Amino acid sequence: MALPQTVRVKLSPENAGYLSIAPVLAREMPLRELVELMLDVAGKSPERVAELLLRGVLVSGATRFRWNGFDVQPHELAELLATFPDPEPDRPFAAAQCLRVVLTGPGARLEISRPAAARKRWLKPLSFWDLLLELAAEAPPEYRHYSYKERTDCYRLSLSAAAAERLRRNAGLLRHRPLAERVRLGSFRQADFYVARP
Repeated sequence: MALPQTVRVKLSPENAGYLSIAPVLAREMPLRELVELMLDVAGKSPERVAELLLRGVLVSGATRFRWNGFDVQPHELAELLATFPDPEPDRPFAAAQCLRVVLTGPGARLEISRPAAARKRWLKPLSFWDLLLELAAEAPPEYRHYSYKERTDCYRLSLSAAAAERLRRNAGLLRHRPLAERVRLGSFRQADFYVARP
């Protein structure tokens, strides 16, 4: 059986409950786009992707995707899956291609985009982004995985107590005050760097 080019998909907010009046949108979605959403959950496993296509439902982020499930043999997916990138654990960390950093710790998770962190404060020679990249230069982050959802490679840097304190102490470099306050109050143990491929 030939794979369909598109799939009619209904999209609804994941938090839409039984009595919700949240709109349900329907659209023709390219099969490649739908499969790409599955890859962070299923990896490039043809068996797991075929299982999801048959099930006819997927939750990605805050959106639920539903379609009439259809049967596909795993070998039929091999050619499509081969067109997606593979994780590359030997790929060196490229600071210039980094798009965002996610700081995490016990009960804490904070996303910081490059544009938000790269803006310098008045009369300050460094930005908070410069500080994050300095930490990554001192102890190169370790490759973790490829994020199909974000189309980036993820690298993790374990933060020493001194590095975490340095982030808190320099939170004022961030121009967005609520973001700076979250950094100042956070107890972060690692930083995940999301790096685009050229």
